[in-house]
Amino acid sequence: MTENTQTPSSPHSELPTAYTPADVEGKLYERWVERGYFTADPASEKPPYTIVIPPPNVTGSLHLGHAFQHTLMDALTRRKRMQGHESLWLPGMDHAGIATQNKVEQQLAEEGKSRHDLGREAFVERVWQWKEEYGGKILGQMRRLGDGVDWSRERFTMDEGLSKAVQTIFKKLYDDGLIYRAERIINWCPRCLTAISDIEVEYQEDAGELVSIQYGEGEDTLVVATTRAETMLGDTAVAVHPDDERYKHLVGKQIKLPLTDRTIPVVADTHVDPEFGTGCVKVTPAHDPNDFAIGQRHNLPNMTIMDERGVITVHGPFLGLDRYEARSAVVGALREQGRIVAEKRPYLHSVGHCSRCSTTVEPRLSLQWWVKVETLAKNAGDAVRDGRVAIHPVEMEKRYFDWVDNLNDWCISRQLWWGHRIPIWYGPAGEVLCVGPDDEAPTGEGWTQDTDVLDTWFSSGLWPFSTLGWPEKTPDLEKFYSTDVLLTGHDIIFFWVARMMMFGLYAMDGQAPFKTIALTGLVRDERGKKMSKSAGNVVDPLDWMDKYGSDAVRFTLAKGANPGTDVPIGEDWVQASSKFANKIWNATRFALMNGATIEGDLPPAEQLSATDRWILSRLNKTIAQVDAYYEDFQFSKLSEALYHFAWDEVFDWYVELSKTTFFAGGEQAKVSARVLGEVLDVMLRLLHPVVPFVTETLWTTLTGRESLVVADWPKDSGFRDDAAEAEIGSIQTLTKEVRRFRKEQGLDDKQKVPARLDLTGTVLAAHEAAIRQVLRLQPEGESFSATATLPVAGATVALDLSGTIDVDAERKRLTKDLGAAEKEKQQAEAKLGNEAFLAKAPDSVVDKIKGRLAKAEADIARIQAQLAALPAA
Repeated sequence: MTENTQTPSSPHSELPTAYTPADVEGKLYERWVERGYFTADPASEKPPYTIVIPPPNVTGSLHLGHAFQHTLMDALTRRKRMQGHESLWLPGMDHAGIATQNKVEQQLAEEGKSRHDLGREAFVERVWQWKEEYGGKILGQMRRLGDGVDWSRERFTMDEGLSKAVQTIFKKLYDDGLIYRAERIINWCPRCLTAISDIEVEYQEDAGELVSIQYGEGEDTLVVATTRAETMLGDTAVAVHPDDERYKHLVGKQIKLPLTDRTIPVVADTHVDPEFGTGCVKVTPAHDPNDFAIGQRHNLPNMTIMDERGVITVHGPFLGLDRYEARSAVVGALREQGRIVAEKRPYLHSVGHCSRCSTTVEPRLSLQWWVKVETLAKNAGDAVRDGRVAIHPVEMEKRYFDWVDNLNDWCISRQLWWGHRIPIWYGPAGEVLCVGPDDEAPTGEGWTQDTDVLDTWFSSGLWPFSTLGWPEKTPDLEKFYSTDVLLTGHDIIFFWVARMMMFGLYAMDGQAPFKTIALTGLVRDERGKKMSKSAGNVVDPLDWMDKYGSDAVRFTLAKGANPGTDVPIGEDWVQASSKFANKIWNATRFALMNGATIEGDLPPAEQLSATDRWILSRLNKTIAQVDAYYEDFQFSKLSEALYHFAWDEVFDWYVELSKTTFFAGGEQAKVSARVLGEVLDVMLRLLHPVVPFVTETLWTTLTGRESLVVADWPKDSGFRDDAAEAEIGSIQTLTKEVRRFRKEQGLDDKQKVPARLDLTGTVLAAHEAAIRQVLRLQPEGESFSATATLPVAGATVALDLSGTIDVDAERKRLTKDLGAAEKEKQQAEAKLGNEAFLAKAPDSVVDKIKGRLAKAEADIARIQAQLAALPAA
């Protein structure tokens, strides 16, 4: 796209008097999409810039976390597009295996059915129907936010192309010996009846019980403590530390396991902490990951004691009991035998729960499919260590390395029906066949396909390249891989980020899936608390968009985005951002009505006033500052810089200081109008990636050109004028001091006051008219009486306050305040002069008193100056 250079006529007539986001946003977005601004061209000779969206779940809707990350990704891609890059922001959704299956099973339950009533094929068809009807709600909401994504490339992790990618990489990994089947301990949900990943386990403090149980008989006794007494039925050893002198005589012996007819060995293992509890640990290899590892080291049997629903399966009085029923029954039976040494109830401890249904997760020995990650994880670590991939902020590297350097093999099978079915077939004679996308599945008698599906993270781990057409060598893959930035929350660095790194490097011959990993914090409420339904502080961003506009939500989120740190947000802040959007609107409208234009070249520096040179100098410094912040992903700082430049410098200072020039008319007014047009043009371009709607409306009105989406990003011209900045800085100093004095006297900023200005010999002399305009200072008049005189910035401002304040009452008020300040000073000095007090008082208390003394001295100086400025009685 090239920038349209058409110029406008009477632009201000096209702007309504007030900005109403609802009248603008929807129409603008559809226009952008229809004109193809967000559609990337792989044949373009422009340098590529690629971001693939972290795919939201098909079950999801837009929450503040999405809005936050999408705002930042949109800002990055919009800016790069304006800088001349072929920007691709690729959208899509994740099939979210367990979450989506749960949704449909809940629907069926309302009909009195289960998935087993339908059978696998019919159930999967029902899920697809659900996806078409309810899935993808979030995609429409992304349009509301203004996401500049390439909708022509929208992908879904279960679509045909991505399914082929999944099957391809599974076979490649299998053939390379990196996928295998084995019994290991996994997280098991007894309600969802599937293995679940670590990220799908949510830990919370539960009130359970801690019981100490005596094992063995006579002198050969040990005491173990557990919160899961029912698992003792599956114990196959007790472990102690090899250096623990208390138990060395028992190591290697067999001891009696209570409530059973079995004996179990005492083993020595360095995993045991001899300082914790009794220094003895019960070992249940089939129901605890640490115990499983001990069992592997000591060749212990794995005894499974409960089924997939958490029901006890061993013989005896506990057979058929639910795990919680069994827990009470086992403790009761042990108590009857006098084997309960101690009980602690309630005992708060961290317990894992299924994130989908809140059921307590059960560690379970299970035959599953695994990815061997040792080599893959090393490559993922090396890519960051050798600089191929940068992690931002750099402090997050340690967390990344802590994870990939200690990664365990990855369980990839799930006992679900919705998802990518594992492409393994079993033959009648025990054959195992992996079927690739171009292979024919066996059809002979006795051949069956594995019933499990793949972990959702398996397919989303391919996202940066599968979405671009891999395994085919597509133009998109050639042009847009590697992607430039992965922007995502630091909370999934261990799960999604690591998997994408492993798979990308493996599938793409060592070419990393992204050049930079930019990690963000999480959105919290205005008090910094995590948002949750139970806390009642969850906010629907669409409500705020309806109320204040999408730009206000986006700007608030960007303004809080410091790399890697959490983002507090409250409605007051969104309201303030809405006021900022309105300020931009109203000030631009005023500027347009007073001749602001982009027509013609910018006048040379010698034709510019000091005020014009100052704002152009500040403008170019702001461009440089914003560019630097973008490159460092400092969204908060760039938003603050733009906010203060627009509101403070352009609207509050430049426009106000230029009003006398505009009102006077003539050539200088035309020059300043052109400068103001230039400033508005550049300022709106700089703001556009973060607040696209209001800036688009104002900029197209100002310039008459096609769209900011395809406009050029501003470049720092190098223009600097430190002398003009110092000159205007003197005006600002004088203005602030006079305003402060007026406020102290109880005068409103807009209240007109007669004044005499002595600016002789200062840079302020040329700006008297502007100073009077900004400070609402009237000419002296014949009856002028200087009741207050302020020396500031080398000049003198004499004010006639006789008609505005009661001098006697003001003197009494200030005298009273002075007395209070002097008393405060005396008290502080007395304490600081007391050696006994200083010897005993903490440093923090002493520092506080020193602060009180400094404040009192400053107050005394200020009040004395105010009294001196009052007219004589």
